[in-house]
Amino acid sequence: MSEPTSQTSWAIETFDLSHTYGELTALNRLNLQVGRGDIFGFIGSNGAGKTTALKILSLFLRPASGTASIYGYDIHHQGDEIRRLIGYMPDTFGVYKDMLVVEYLDFFGACYQMKRSDRAKKIEEILQLVGLSEKRNDLASHLSRGMQQRLGLARVLIHDPDLLLLDEPASGLDPRARVEMMNILRELQKKGKTILISSHILSELQSLCNRVGIIEKGNLLYCGSTHDLKFRQSVLKTFRVRTLGDSGSALQALKGGSSIEEAQLISCGLNGHGENSHSLSEIRVTLKNGCMDPGQISELLLPSGVKLVHLVQEEISLEQTFLNLTRGEVQ
Repeated sequence: MSEPTSQTSWAIETFDLSHTYGELTALNRLNLQVGRGDIFGFIGSNGAGKTTALKILSLFLRPASGTASIYGYDIHHQGDEIRRLIGYMPDTFGVYKDMLVVEYLDFFGACYQMKRSDRAKKIEEILQLVGLSEKRNDLASHLSRGMQQRLGLARVLIHDPDLLLLDEPASGLDPRARVEMMNILRELQKKGKTILISSHILSELQSLCNRVGIIEKGNLLYCGSTHDLKFRQSVLKTFRVRTLGDSGSALQALKGGSSIEEAQLISCGLNGHGENSHSLSEIRVTLKNGCMDPGQISELLLPSGVKLVHLVQEEISLEQTFLNLTRGEVQ
């Protein structure tokens, strides 16, 4: 197997990568960077250009213009080196109906010219990793949808690639199978793999990925860390505020502040019992654009006689960030 070159810190780098299907521009000068060891989430609606980009990176499709490199190898001139370094799992794939699971993996190992003894050892390791050891002698066609997805992942791992290109690997899986798939990907990252994964399941990508790229209508809207993305989108600072005292007084005091965009009562109850009970309220407070200091919240509450007992900033979700950045346009 070829060793990744040491000339670049990027596992993937694209340079004005473009592709068209007739009059349709699927990719428009895509400039994307995926670092070594990243789990990179490639996010976009159906038709955004994700699959086209993955097909180009896996050498199944030649771009109309621009180029890309995989560990420093150019996709136009060093395809043999790249193929040994990547494992590509498309969004849909077939299995050979008359093959056992172990035969299916052995076949692909042979395609990569692995020695028979090496194939046998590697197959057992991969089956254990993806949780298919007990299915090794089952027909591939008899596996459930979730098991077939695991088998597809096992297939791309057979030659021990450094980079995994996974197009919607959790598509169609039930919640438990999706969680299990994500756990497998975390284990692969621990083993040093770089993973580019396209997905619509943004809640899972938020906990899985350290970097993301957001694409719409072939245009890359963002490429970078999930933390920076959410920070940049937090133009309006929103806080969860808990108070002791009359909730009406608290709301009135907050809504009267010049720096407050919105104050909304979330819940109200009693804290304590009998004469010692107090009204405990939770309020969502959003500061106006440009107002960064949450200390203004306590200053507004102080004259009202309401006690501030807890204040924490809400973290914007990856899903909300995606909705903020995109317009829902498809090609």
